[in-house]
Amino acid sequence: MSINLNAHAFAGNPIRSKTPKAHDPFSPSSAFQSLKTHLLQNPETTSVPPPPKSPLFKVLPFRKGRPLASSSITGNNDDDVPSWHLGWISLPDCKNFLGKCGVDLTEDSLVYLGSKVEDDVVYWAVDVSGESILVPELGDKQFCFVELRTLMVATDWSDSIAMGELAIAGHARALLEWHNLSRFCGHCGEKTIPKEAGRRKQCSNESCKKRIYPRVDPVVIMLVIDRENDRALLGRQSRFVPRMWSCLAGFIEPGESLEEAVRRETYEEAGIEVGEVVYHSSQPWPELYAYLNSLEDHILILVFGYVLDIVGPSSIPCQLMVGFFAYAKSLEINVDKEELEDAQWHSREVVRKALAVAEYKKAQKTTAAKVDQMCKGVEKGRSLSADFNVESGELTPMFFPGPFAIAHHLISTWANQDVPTDVVEAGSKQPSSSISNL
Repeated sequence: MSINLNAHAFAGNPIRSKTPKAHDPFSPSSAFQSLKTHLLQNPETTSVPPPPKSPLFKVLPFRKGRPLASSSITGNNDDDVPSWHLGWISLPDCKNFLGKCGVDLTEDSLVYLGSKVEDDVVYWAVDVSGESILVPELGDKQFCFVELRTLMVATDWSDSIAMGELAIAGHARALLEWHNLSRFCGHCGEKTIPKEAGRRKQCSNESCKKRIYPRVDPVVIMLVIDRENDRALLGRQSRFVPRMWSCLAGFIEPGESLEEAVRRETYEEAGIEVGEVVYHSSQPWPELYAYLNSLEDHILILVFGYVLDIVGPSSIPCQLMVGFFAYAKSLEINVDKEELEDAQWHSREVVRKALAVAEYKKAQKTTAAKVDQMCKGVEKGRSLSADFNVESGELTPMFFPGPFAIAHHLISTWANQDVPTDVVEAGSKQPSSSISNL
C-alpha cells in the first residue's frame, strides 16, 4: 500500500476548520458565556437558573502534556489491531472528577478547541497535571494519560478519523503548553489572564493590558538535491541512533525569508551553496519531547522524525515545519561538527531501497497494542527495536523518519518521483509517501 495522506500528521484538525461568528452559539465567545452558566449550576440549590439551550460540552484532560486516551478493538479476529481514541468526558463528569480532588472547575481553567456544528458539540481542553488522584479514578474506567509521541506512532495513517484526533490532540497540547509558559506579561511582569475562551491572554496590569497570542515558531526543513537530481544530501545528528539519516532543518531568524533560511542553514551545517528553493508542504509540530532512557526509546522517537531538540522540555509550544526541495549549486561537503555529526550524498537507488525495507506499519501496530495495554492497566513488555529490521532479522542499512514526519515525505517523494504508482505499490512494503492535492 502507498501512503497517500490528505494532510500531514497534526494538520487537518476537524474541529477548527473555521471559526463561527461571534453571535453563533458555537463561537468561542458564545460558548464561553454558556460555559460559565453551566459551571455555576449547583444541583443542590435552585438559586441559579438553568442555562439556556446550548451545545453539548466535551472536555479533554491533559496531564503533564499527555492527553487522556482510551483504546478498543472493533473486530473479533485475534489479529485485529486496536485503535486509540481521545478520552473526551462530559463537563459534569469533569466537574465531578476534579471535585473529588478538592478542585473547583472554573471557566478560566478550560481552553476552547473548536466545535462540530453537525453534532451540536463544543470541545474544550483542561490541564489537570496537579491532580494525581485523577489517575486511578480515570484508570478504573480504562482511560490513560498517554504521551502524544506514542499516540502519534500508534495512529493508523490510513484512518482519517484517527488522524483527525491526533491533530486535535496536537492543537490542544500546544495551546495548554502556551498557557503554562505565558503566565506573566513579558512587558511589565504582571500576571496574565485568559481571554476569548483561552485563545489569547491579557496582562492584568490596568496600565499595560498587553494582548498576548499563542506563538508559532517556523522551522525550515529541506531535502537538498544535486544538480543532476540523482542524489540527496542527508544529515546525521550526534543523538541519532546508528543508521538514522534525515533532512537538514533550522529555525528562521528575524528579518529572514523562508528561502534565505534554507540557503543559510544548508551552508552553515554542510557548506553546500543552494540556488533554487521549491516549496513542498508544511506541518504543524506541537512541542514533543521525551527523556531518552534506552536504545528502544531512541528508535521509537527518532524513526518517527524527531529531528529537533528532543532530550528535554522546550520553551517552544508549537513549531511549524515548512518543507522545501533545495537544489545545490556546489557539491563539496564541509560539515559543521557543532550542528551535525555527518552529512553525505545518497543516491536515489539507495534511498529507495531503504524506504522499501523499513517496517513502519509494523511499528504502528506494535505501538497501538502498547497503548491498548496501557489503557487496560497492563504494561506489556516488548522490545520495539526489532520492528525496524528487515525480514531476515538483519539491521536495515539506513532508515529515515517515519510517515508522521514531513522529512519522510520530502525524502520519499523525491526518491519515487520517476516511478509509476502501480510499480511502487507492487514493489515495496512501505513505498512512496505523498500529500494529496499538492
